[in-house]
Amino acid sequence: MEFIDLKAQYQRLREDIGGAMQRVLDHGQYIMGPEVAELEQRLAAWSGARHCVTAASGTEALLIAMMALGVRPGDEIVTTPFSFIATAEAIVLLGARPVFVDVERGSANIDPALIAARLSKRTRAIMPVSLYGQPADMDAINDLAQAHGLAVIEDAAQSFGASYRGRRSGNLSTIGCTSFFPSKPLGCYGDGGAAFTSDDELAQAMREIRVHGQSQRYRHTRIGVGGRMDTLQCAVVLAKLAVFDEELALRQRVAACYERLFAGRVATFAPAADRSSAYAQYTILPRRRAVVQAALQQAGIPSAVHYPVPIHRQPAYAGFDDADCPVAELLSQYVLSLPMGPYLSLADAEKVAATVLAADKSAGHHA
Repeated sequence: MEFIDLKAQYQRLREDIGGAMQRVLDHGQYIMGPEVAELEQRLAAWSGARHCVTAASGTEALLIAMMALGVRPGDEIVTTPFSFIATAEAIVLLGARPVFVDVERGSANIDPALIAARLSKRTRAIMPVSLYGQPADMDAINDLAQAHGLAVIEDAAQSFGASYRGRRSGNLSTIGCTSFFPSKPLGCYGDGGAAFTSDDELAQAMREIRVHGQSQRYRHTRIGVGGRMDTLQCAVVLAKLAVFDEELALRQRVAACYERLFAGRVATFAPAADRSSAYAQYTILPRRRAVVQAALQQAGIPSAVHYPVPIHRQPAYAGFDDADCPVAELLSQYVLSLPMGPYLSLADAEKVAATVLAADKSAGHHA
């Protein structure tokens, strides 16, 4: 059993992906070829945002977004400690300071009720993460940001395809950034990412920043980076986009199976009523993670821990913020991600759940 079965997806799309890549090889425009603009147009239309700006990775998209907003050394960005390291990494690379706010127990996303107390005159933006595929409470965050004159950057690396109150992740704030890392709900065959916005000036700034700050060839109006997404990777995503809606529905089907089997027995991060998840991961909170993970391994079932150590407790980030984030620290001791993907059979999902439940049946302290 695969943790995420990319091989099954490739076999289904083999001819389409091969044809898309061959067209790039034929025209030879490997950097900023026509597939880049086509993908941006289609992703913008899909998300509902006015603009999509592709980037070399999800991390690069975050970096470019903050540069477009004018984030500078000494600025503060409020974010969550319970995420992949790239969220804070992009902030620190610009010389800014991550200010960590604890998360909600039920979603593992940043707790909007705790943000105001962490704002200061140096705060430049709020960066919620839509963890495991479910958006944070974006309206509450946007309202707070508007009241304080702040931008909001949704780190939607795990949630492209999810929705919040009828709007799609990536189009929920000032800028939304996603990743096309191969294991994401919409992935390429290498690194890739994108930033979404409906602000024309920010979109233009991001387009210039990703090509070394050029407004036209050899005219550099901004400080920039080499942050372009390769044409070949855009071609791969274009081919996959054709079945993306169907794959999202299949992910929901697997998740619904898990939810039914775990209901009342093992805690999960089921989406709130006003939003959906893209289920980049399906994560549970077993009573005894080590026991459950060992049982899964013995049964030949892969699992993973996203994330075992919150960012504010990582050695490289210890000096940036003395945050008190007890919920994030508690969740990190319990979270366990199970096989998930559109090509996971319901029979396999049932096998996973049965193994989890058998190993976790004895009572004990729980998050």
